[in-house]
Amino acid sequence: MPAHYNVLFLCTGNSARSILAEGILNHKGGGVFTAYSAGSHPSGAVRPEALRQLELAHISIAGLRSKSWDEFAGADAPKMDFVFTVCDNAAKEVCPFWPGQPVTAHWGVADPAAVKGTQEEIARAFRDAFSILDRRISLFLALPLGALDQLAIKREMDRIGRS
Repeated sequence: MPAHYNVLFLCTGNSARSILAEGILNHKGGGVFTAYSAGSHPSGAVRPEALRQLELAHISIAGLRSKSWDEFAGADAPKMDFVFTVCDNAAKEVCPFWPGQPVTAHWGVADPAAVKGTQEEIARAFRDAFSILDRRISLFLALPLGALDQLAIKREMDRIGRS
């Protein structure tokens, strides 16, 4: 495995969960990981509640934007080592071909952007999504990736997605 890893988080709208994951991994990845996010049908805007969660955790929101997964499927795109879907809709869709056969896994997280209710209920949904992704990314970062083979990594990614 390489000394640097590119990770793509996919969701449908690329407005909340995948954006949170991109921010968290870029913050915690220590230069070993570069995270990206994209959506199959991007909303075109990042939810302010997602940005607020990142800011509360002192994570930079610079450069975060809603974008299509087509940006990462072309020949000039960065080669992905890992591709994670973070919502059920994206897991059920046919993903584009990712050159280099990256390790893929599904890390389903309830959609905080779909929550209707009071401001506090909506804020709680975004906090919960942030906490789940933060925990899973911390587990992912604890893996000895350089010592694991592709099949073992795939099994661990699936296990983390169920946690």
